[in-house]
Amino acid sequence: MTWKETLETLFRAHAAKSASGPMEKYMKNNFPFLGIKTPERKVLTKKFLRETAIHKNSSLPTGELKEIWKLPEREFHYTVIEITARMHNVYREEDLAFFEELVTTNSWWDSVDGIAPNIIGVYFQKYPAKAACADKWAVHDNIWLRRTAILYQLKYKARTDEERLFHYCRLNREHPEFFIRKAIGWALREYSKTEPEKTASYIHETGLSNLSRKEGLKHIQRRKMPKGV
Repeated sequence: MTWKETLETLFRAHAAKSASGPMEKYMKNNFPFLGIKTPERKVLTKKFLRETAIHKNSSLPTGELKEIWKLPEREFHYTVIEITARMHNVYREEDLAFFEELVTTNSWWDSVDGIAPNIIGVYFQKYPAKAACADKWAVHDNIWLRRTAILYQLKYKARTDEERLFHYCRLNREHPEFFIRKAIGWALREYSKTEPEKTASYIHETGLSNLSRKEGLKHIQRRKMPKGV
């Protein structure tokens, strides 16, 4: 069997119709689900990796991963993201096209929020010159590329390119899309854990939406609260 067939057989054998309905409802019925909850899915994924050793390839098996990505159920998409993130040591410069495809197909906040910091962010650290690609994403018609540009530095902490982060947030501050405004607040909240004063100044001086402002200030406000409150 192909790797796709192996994973599909494994996952479909553990499908749970009783759980799929609530999972689909939570995701606004954008995708069908098999009903495999995260802990069980991770166990099954480990079994799949033991059987196939796909993660031990010397390069990303993008062709095989794309075939799995085409399957309709969301659990398969989560697994592609997990395997791709796991294989960060073998990323090649040309893999960015594959990562961009993951962002722009089967797109929703749950997939993009896994791809942006765990795949794109790691890739840009390995190939820093390619981070300039995010300059185009930050103003792209595709909202998920915009969200990725804003969020890819979530785990960078002191290594954050502050100028780029603030610039992307400024470019998108008037964007009407909820997922963009939420991303701005999330990115700024995370960076405030590293640079609270600079982030607070930026938020107060930049005309952000109420949502972005509220989300961005959450950590800073908690730090200022008296103990026991």
